[in-house]
Amino acid sequence: MTSMYDQNLPRNEANHAPLSPLSFIERTAEVYPDRLAIVHGGLRQTWGQTYARCRRLASSLRAAGIGKNDTVAVMLPNTPPMVEAHFGVPMAGAVLNALNTRLDPETIAFMLDHGEARAVIVDPEFAPVMARALALRQSKAPLLLIDVEDAVYGAAAERLGTQTYEEFLAAGDPQFAWELPGDEWDAIALNYTSGTTGNPKGVVYHHRGAAINAISNVLEWDMPKHSVYLWTLPMFHCNGWCFPWTVAARAGVNVCLRRVEAQAIFDAMRSHGVTHYCGAPIVHGLLVNAPAAMKEGVPAGVKAMVAGAAPPASMIEGMEKLGFDLTHVYGLTEVYGPATVCAKHDAWNALDVGERARLNARQGVRYHLQRAAAVLDPETMQPVPRDGETMGEIMFRGNIAMKGYLKNPAATGDAFRGGWFHSGDLAVQYPDGYIKIKDRSKDIIISGGENISSIEVEDVLYRHPDVLAAAVVAKPDPKWGETPCAFVELKAGAQATPEDIVAHCKKHLAGFKVPRAVVFGELPKTSTGKIQKFELRRQAGSAAAINV
Repeated sequence: MTSMYDQNLPRNEANHAPLSPLSFIERTAEVYPDRLAIVHGGLRQTWGQTYARCRRLASSLRAAGIGKNDTVAVMLPNTPPMVEAHFGVPMAGAVLNALNTRLDPETIAFMLDHGEARAVIVDPEFAPVMARALALRQSKAPLLLIDVEDAVYGAAAERLGTQTYEEFLAAGDPQFAWELPGDEWDAIALNYTSGTTGNPKGVVYHHRGAAINAISNVLEWDMPKHSVYLWTLPMFHCNGWCFPWTVAARAGVNVCLRRVEAQAIFDAMRSHGVTHYCGAPIVHGLLVNAPAAMKEGVPAGVKAMVAGAAPPASMIEGMEKLGFDLTHVYGLTEVYGPATVCAKHDAWNALDVGERARLNARQGVRYHLQRAAAVLDPETMQPVPRDGETMGEIMFRGNIAMKGYLKNPAATGDAFRGGWFHSGDLAVQYPDGYIKIKDRSKDIIISGGENISSIEVEDVLYRHPDVLAAAVVAKPDPKWGETPCAFVELKAGAQATPEDIVAHCKKHLAGFKVPRAVVFGELPKTSTGKIQKFELRRQAGSAAAINV
């Protein structure tokens, strides 16, 4: 029987609109048109100017025949055109594909073909790589090429297209009458996974998820109006964890940064009064371990967000000495970047740094606007006991989850089996509901029938005062099947030996968990600072064991 609440109460344009982050820049440009939006070198651009430029971009794309569900790829660093692309491309109804600027030409060519890109916007620094990628494309479909010119970088080594970005925008209408998507489920962005075990998968975002995660960022950080956000996190990485849209929602300032270097970061913080920044552990470690003179005059109270490996005690301590407030988040490309947060409690402030590190190392609880994050048994799909010991798989469901993998129904179905998104991360859940990763399912080391969490061993390695970065993988062993192999990057000037590292581990780990091999050297990392364990697994086969 139809309820009275369902009779003669239709959804219409007056009482319902699709959720989209495009609404954020529209409002900010109306309310704060003269507020600063973008800083880049000598450039100072207001929100009114930025909105007009985004509309010009959308207008010119439409004039070029690019519209709903067409892919526009961009190969850009954290510069103004990258900020503008996050609005101008979807204003045209198109889908933004932000390419990882550190990928090889072969992978870029695959992404252009797989995503069926109709246009590519290229920064001068990456024109040579893009030129090689274009030559490797299998598709013969025409591609609109737009060359960015950047005064901070300098002139391009070569031009790929017939128009510059500024020429392209100049032909557009600053009053272009863009529209919200017809359905908030419409695609807004395409992001490719790392592809370490074959071709990368294309993760498709929708307008609803982008808007909701952008607002969740505000809520998790209590982010005030006019915050000053420093772009240390690549905007090609999960669309900068949705922060281009978050900053617009808060009428904040985008402080652009072409390269992540300690001196440039500290200079920007001092010059522009930076209040917030994000990054992988390596970025925060870069700041903590910078020379003391470089840190002088840095504003206190900067809020930092870290994702990836859990922040060790040394990082938390270093951040506190800088006067920075560190928040630990966790997520994946498939959930728009961060989707859980280690929400801190006031009572934790009275604890010693080691205990705070233990609590802050947890991946935490669901983001405000995510429906659920839980640790489930992947076979039964039932929650594991909240005892901090029973392992299961982290799974998500709700508002902050991808549409699926582009042109890959099998992988999409597998990822969403049982009505949850399967992360592939193994974890426990504590009585207070906080989740803690124990390992990736592929990173568990099985030694003599015993399961060893590589993350547990890494946590111990990070407690050694000489260790800057560490990763543990399985090393084949004729007797035990596998044993832990530790790859360690030491701090500058450190003199630790493999025996020192092993002795340290013996103090904190059961004997079978102690690394049987220790390899020193710089760790291979992705463009977002994540350690490439697949490369270390390859190396582990030739790493010599030591007597422990």
